[in-house]
Amino acid sequence: MSYSSDGRGLDVEHTSAPDERRTLNIRPLARLVPYIARYRGRAAAALAALIVASLTTLIVPVAVCRMIDFGFSDKAAQLIDSYFAVMLLVVAVLAVSSALRFYLVTTLGERIVADLRSDVFAHLTRLSPAYFDAERSGEIVSRLTADRTQIKSAVGASVSIALRNLVLFLGGASMMVVTSPRLSLFVLGAIPVIVLPLVGFGRAVRRRGRTAQDTLAEASGYANELIGATRTLQAFTNEKLARSRFAMAVEHAYVAARGATKARAVLTAIVIFLAFASIVVVLWVGAQDVLAGEMTPGRLGQFVLYAAFAAGGLGELSQVWGEIAQASGAAERLSEILAVQPSISRPANPVVLPTPAHGAIKFHHVSFSYPSRPSVPVLENLSFGVNPGEKLALVGPSGAGKSTIFQLILRFYDPVSGSITFDGVRLTDVDPAALRSRIALVPQDSIVFATSVRENIQFGRPDATAAEIEKAAEAAHAAEFIRRLPLGFETPLGERGVTLSGGQRQRIAIARAILRKAPLLLLDEATSSLDAESETLVQQALKRLMLNRTSIVIAHRLATVQFCDRILVIDNGRVVEEGTHASLASAGGLYARLAKLQFEMGAA
Repeated sequence: MSYSSDGRGLDVEHTSAPDERRTLNIRPLARLVPYIARYRGRAAAALAALIVASLTTLIVPVAVCRMIDFGFSDKAAQLIDSYFAVMLLVVAVLAVSSALRFYLVTTLGERIVADLRSDVFAHLTRLSPAYFDAERSGEIVSRLTADRTQIKSAVGASVSIALRNLVLFLGGASMMVVTSPRLSLFVLGAIPVIVLPLVGFGRAVRRRGRTAQDTLAEASGYANELIGATRTLQAFTNEKLARSRFAMAVEHAYVAARGATKARAVLTAIVIFLAFASIVVVLWVGAQDVLAGEMTPGRLGQFVLYAAFAAGGLGELSQVWGEIAQASGAAERLSEILAVQPSISRPANPVVLPTPAHGAIKFHHVSFSYPSRPSVPVLENLSFGVNPGEKLALVGPSGAGKSTIFQLILRFYDPVSGSITFDGVRLTDVDPAALRSRIALVPQDSIVFATSVRENIQFGRPDATAAEIEKAAEAAHAAEFIRRLPLGFETPLGERGVTLSGGQRQRIAIARAILRKAPLLLLDEATSSLDAESETLVQQALKRLMLNRTSIVIAHRLATVQFCDRILVIDNGRVVEEGTHASLASAGGLYARLAKLQFEMGAA
């Protein structure tokens, strides 16, 4: 999936069923070349060890030939110890070089995959929210794990094995020609018959391997969603449904993987049969030459060994080719992520925001639709301003566009038309990181990470001191319950803060915003999860926090916005009313109806 050049639409590619042209492509593996280049010394040492091990292997047949032809004669009997001593030395060199090759190649693969994983994750953190609107987080995580394993297998082992067997094949084929040009014609003539199935079945292996990886990613995505909603799953007693759906997804992944394995197995069987059948034919022809006195037994043995090396290398290549093809599919999937460009990016020459910052916001005839739903307008010709230090409230029915306004202020998206300014500078001319550094957000769904309380609050400003963190917790009226936790500020909170109540999570989020010391505060239902007592305490903290800061508050509970300087009533993406609580409540419009409904229900 990729984004169109204007960043507003999505161009969808059906990656689960790549076409035949794409199955021929192993170019995604070329993306690994820069990573290998970072460690060219280790790669060169691994290649040298590989070549030494392969060449050492190719020396063995010569020693065998000498021993058969001369080692058993009376005049050369005294040399037999020397022949075996040389062979023992050759074996020692082979063992050491093979061990070095294994160590260097394996560690190189681990290093490259670690770097690749870091780069993919770093790239994901730079992508715009629009990308994640269209992608499942579980599938993305699968690409970082399962696909990484495929690439590690290829880089850390398969490529090395492929190169070793390629050297053995080429070296064995060359020595076959030197040993007996006539017999070589029989073997080399069989190579096209062996290579054609290798290429043909390689396409099928890669196609099915890619399908298997995509299917596994879908199953992982489904599992990730269910694990993240375990309480909801069990509350609705849908465990059986979840198990059956996941079992079906896993079965589909198994069937796809079995298809890929079957293709590799058939490929291996065909290639090995053809390779070794050619050796049998050559051995029969060579035996006739020995009987006719045209070749010595040792030379025939030497030729057969070289033919075995060449055939074995080619047969091994057939298996490794399948693994490399699967790794190519995995690299392609990661390349798709790395190829996605954020729809919101830093301008080539960003305008520097004024200092000191005031947090003034202006919307100029802004219209917006989400990229995933371009035909559904969320905001239409919206214009309003927020003056420095002003406390502005946004109220209205659900789906009116209030939270979308926050998304645009943070520049998670750009308007379809119109413009937005921060302290007089258009947001599209500003570095998004510089803009967001001047904004503190308390979202409606408070995000708490699976770290300690201290680290969760410190997320607002990583360079904050311990004293500043505790002061922020005090201001958010969170310090009291934090100190009652087993380890106080060092207490781990579990995934998504499951060990805290909704109100406690909200106060952690408020403390994080307080710590940020940003000139613009965005409060999205900041007191929605609090009980009456906690709400009163947090309201007091928020009032102090909003002093001398520009603040925009979204609230459904109108009692929480009465202290704001101005209230905008949003409906269907437009400002339909504007004023103070008192003026709007007496105007008889939408705000008055919402206020009457809420306050009457509260009184009841």
